[in-house]
Amino acid sequence: MRLILIRHGQTPSNVAFLLDTAVPGPGLTDLGDKQAAALPQTLADVDIDLLYVSTLTRTQLTAAPLAAARGLEVVVRDGIRELEAGDLEMMRGDTEAARTYFTTAFAWVDGDTGLRMPGGENGIEALGRFDTVVAEAAATGAGSVAMVSHGAAIRVWTAARAHNVDMSFAAEHRLDNTDIVILEGSPEEGWTALSWAGTDIGGAAHARESGPAGQPLGPTTA
Repeated sequence: MRLILIRHGQTPSNVAFLLDTAVPGPGLTDLGDKQAAALPQTLADVDIDLLYVSTLTRTQLTAAPLAAARGLEVVVRDGIRELEAGDLEMMRGDTEAARTYFTTAFAWVDGDTGLRMPGGENGIEALGRFDTVVAEAAATGAGSVAMVSHGAAIRVWTAARAHNVDMSFAAEHRLDNTDIVILEGSPEEGWTALSWAGTDIGGAAHARESGPAGQPLGPTTA
């Protein structure tokens, strides 16, 4: 199956660099609306059999133009929502909150999936819920599935599940609003990332290395 992971369009919280992961969350800015409107053209040459979104408003608004253009029914699933910020959620944009959030997410990819986000979920729960939605999509037999999700969730899940992407790569290559990661594979055999934000990485090796990750995921999430 080909899996097309799309980060949602810009929100007011993205502009202000705030941790904002609660449901239902904000809508899109004017720029976010334009980014969403551009997706049908961006993906014009990409087959899409199914279109999933998270339970957060911003993914549903982002997917709407694509769904209309393709005549697709949008499937809403909680499992592909953003990594929960827990006690860090209170619209914080300070360095300490961001460092804690991203350091915790790094630890999950490095194998410490039992570590819990302060007041929130652990890696087993966060990766597991995303896995569940991907497995559901794969079980339909669809050849190509698009999921409109969130920046940290896409980066962390891809680094944890793709054979050729590690956390260092995901940390150094952020995803801007409506950037796309394309993977190919299956839940049983694993996944290979083909492209990241428009750059072909299918032939590149970014294998996981032992030891703690040392690069920040980036200043924005959600």
